[in-house]
Amino acid sequence: MGPKAIHAHGRAPQSECPKIDLQKKGAHHTHTSGRNSALKSTPKRGETGSTIRFNIEIFQQAQTMAFAVNEINKNPNLLPSITLGYHLYDNCVRLGIAFRAAISLASGTEESFSNLNCTGPPPVIGIVGDPSSTPSIAISNVLGLFRVPIVSHYATCSCLSDRKKYPSFFRTIPSDAFQVQAMVQILRHFGWTWVGLIYSDDDYGIYAAQLFQQEMQLFGYCVAFSEILPHDNNHRDIQYITGVIQASTARVVVVFSTSSFLIPLMEEVVLQNITGRQWIASEAWTTSPVYHTPRFLPILGGTLGIAIRRGEIEGLREFLLRLHPSNDQKNNIVRIFWENMFGCSFEKGGRAIDGEQVKKVCTGQEDLSITETPYTDVSGLRAAYNVYKAVYALAHALHDLMQCEEGRGPFSANSCADETNLKPWQLVHYLQKVNFTTGFGDHVSFDKNGDALAIYDVMNWQPSSDGSIRIHTGTGVQFSTLPEGGAYTPGNVLNKKIKNTFPPVKTLLESIKDWLKALREQLWKTFKPR
Repeated sequence: MGPKAIHAHGRAPQSECPKIDLQKKGAHHTHTSGRNSALKSTPKRGETGSTIRFNIEIFQQAQTMAFAVNEINKNPNLLPSITLGYHLYDNCVRLGIAFRAAISLASGTEESFSNLNCTGPPPVIGIVGDPSSTPSIAISNVLGLFRVPIVSHYATCSCLSDRKKYPSFFRTIPSDAFQVQAMVQILRHFGWTWVGLIYSDDDYGIYAAQLFQQEMQLFGYCVAFSEILPHDNNHRDIQYITGVIQASTARVVVVFSTSSFLIPLMEEVVLQNITGRQWIASEAWTTSPVYHTPRFLPILGGTLGIAIRRGEIEGLREFLLRLHPSNDQKNNIVRIFWENMFGCSFEKGGRAIDGEQVKKVCTGQEDLSITETPYTDVSGLRAAYNVYKAVYALAHALHDLMQCEEGRGPFSANSCADETNLKPWQLVHYLQKVNFTTGFGDHVSFDKNGDALAIYDVMNWQPSSDGSIRIHTGTGVQFSTLPEGGAYTPGNVLNKKIKNTFPPVKTLLESIKDWLKALREQLWKTFKPR
């Protein structure tokens, strides 16, 4: 299944446009593309081909944006005189496509499928996304020049907190600067002072690794080894990294990587049967179900991970279940989703889905409510919950802007924004000051860098009755640069006691003593008198 471009266009619920029609834009990866990123199957050793698959989890996130916009439009207390619309873009995990989409979104030159003739301010009041750090950096570098507000739900690179470079970038996911602090606090709590470090070859991994090493030095801890995952999944490089892991005396390994980047290494770790390590997972892979199978249990059982805050959205599941291809026959991505969900095809001759030819015909009578997939599972919303908060942040900022009283405004000569000709930078001003509480009870606001309050869940991977991995979740890691500060509560890292079956981790001094002893023995063998 090849990558797709513009697929969905949200319409205002009213039959006629109001005087002001404002649109939110979202960029999401509804397709996953990458080397060895076919998460449904085991990558072949040495394989370098690129694969494409439909990403159901991220499609759920896109639908969550649609749900949030619809919910806001029905709320008489939030933007009562304004209807929000939205466009959803699939950037196909390609930087060029993401960049072009953002530029067209901001300029209003994107293709439109609306049958409504709306007039009013420029077509964009804000962009939700991109979910990845590298595209977010590229997009923000350009759109920041025009102060177009961008609210990302999943880009965590600490570099994006630089207000001089990215003056209009906000996010509802914490910066990696906070994640690194949380990880080091966990290491301190368990007395793990001698650890290995592995990270992905992208902005996310590189910046996180730098911060982690700096934070470790502050506490006098040591990084036994630091290895970067090869971008091309070169098997020789993967074997080298597994050799380093196996040879090192460090029994704790911290990994900053996305799930797809990490798969080749973990496959090799399983192949080499490298057990007895305590893995520490970053938020980008700690909840990935691809590792929760029985084959990974001997390797990854007991893993500790940082996860972004879980949330609940009332009414979302019912909204997701109402999705049907017949509701919008021009929306091709819904048909593709349906085919992937039920393993059928709307084409008579069938089509290839995830590399497999499917001939079963979709009837439209398939029932989403009986499926158990990441799309219908709303019990542990994380990225989707951040999307929801991002949409509401833009809506609340716009609402506050509309409440401005002339002569008491924040702009020159105490003026207010012109509602019929909004400027992006004016919304940025109000977005910086946004302050509200979600239906789940979470406080949403941004610090001076555009970062959200950092609250994490701590995950512990334990065996389940069927031999696979089950995640135990606890809360209690909280950091903030907000005025009221933040706190870390080590006594509440996990609600359930961590069952660590691995051998005790050596202290830094013990590891150094072992290393010096081995070095002396090697030197004696090399230079002993003959």
